Amino acid sequence: MLITPALFAKKVLTFYQKHGRKDLPWQQDSTPYRVWVSEVMLQQTQVKTVIPYYLKFMQSFPTVKALANADIDQVLHHWQGLGYYTRARNLHKCAQIVMQQFNGKFPDNLEEMESLPGIGRSTAGAILSLALNKPTPILDGNVKRVLARVFMVDGWYGQTAVSKELWQLTEKYTPQKNTAHFNQAMMDLGASFCSRSKPQCEQCPLSTHCLAFIHGKTSEYPHKKPKKTIPTKQATLQLHINQNQQLLLEKKPPSGIWGGLWSLPEQLEDSSNRRKNKTTLIDEFKHTFTHFHLEIKVVSPTQIKSTTIAENSAQQWHNIEQLKQLAFPTPIRKFLFKYFQIDN
Repeated sequence: MLITPALFAKKVLTFYQKHGRKDLPWQQDSTPYRVWVSEVMLQQTQVKTVIPYYLKFMQSFPTVKALANADIDQVLHHWQGLGYYTRARNLHKCAQIVMQQFNGKFPDNLEEMESLPGIGRSTAGAILSLALNKPTPILDGNVKRVLARVFMVDGWYGQTAVSKELWQLTEKYTPQKNTAHFNQAMMDLGASFCSRSKPQCEQCPLSTHCLAFIHGKTSEYPHKKPKKTIPTKQATLQLHINQNQQLLLEKKPPSGIWGGLWSLPEQLEDSSNRRKNKTTLIDEFKHTFTHFHLEIKVVSPTQIKSTTIAENSAQQWHNIEQLKQLAFPTPIRKFLFKYFQIDN
């Protein structure tokens, strides 16, 4: 017989009192704004990595108004190293919408919360429950893992049918009271005793009811994503330094993986162009994204480029000392700081 929602909640809340995290920065003065920023940062990123970024972000943008009024370049600069830069662009856009359409206050219901850019169903539930103690369920990676093991949910949870089943479970087992503590406990449980590898089942409050543990199949659940070959792409970037010892940089368009960030200009794959402008290989390195590998070559042209840049161009000359103030993709930032011997 499956564990009842009441007993499930009781065991999870008891775990929270003993082992739950209660001193995270966003748990202090947990307003919807503070929880929202933390939830977005925690997407695809571990807590220990997020904390220093969060503290610095809050120091620069203490309110939704401060974030809405900030320049996008400043926001992206604070995001360097966290990756998935769409999150930062959506944060900035969302803050502006909250100011313009909601008078600077986050909505207090799921429908309006989910209408905001970058806020999905689980993030909306987390903001409303953790900041306002609304009885809204969540389903982040940690919660998915706990539920998939306790109820032995078959299939990879990226599949629609599996996701639907997990949502039905979290809706059924999330209590109407103490939801903030319950949701925090579920995330903490998934990050600790019910971790991805080497779960500590003997210490888990749900082990006597966990179907995967009872049947000796903890290592099988949750089912993994079907393996898929990740393609490899190539890019050649040019290192242009003019007579004034300035570096030529190019700002990427707003959309895309590096949207809004500065990078080195890309060399066009044109054979006639390569014949005209000989280059020297400076460095080569590899960077892996979720869906592909990127092999990057940095070359330097033997001819110094003119200091004149066309009007409305995405390219600009920058003094080397300015590089610390600009937002770069992580691999480009690492290369430039190493090449120019800039301290982080």
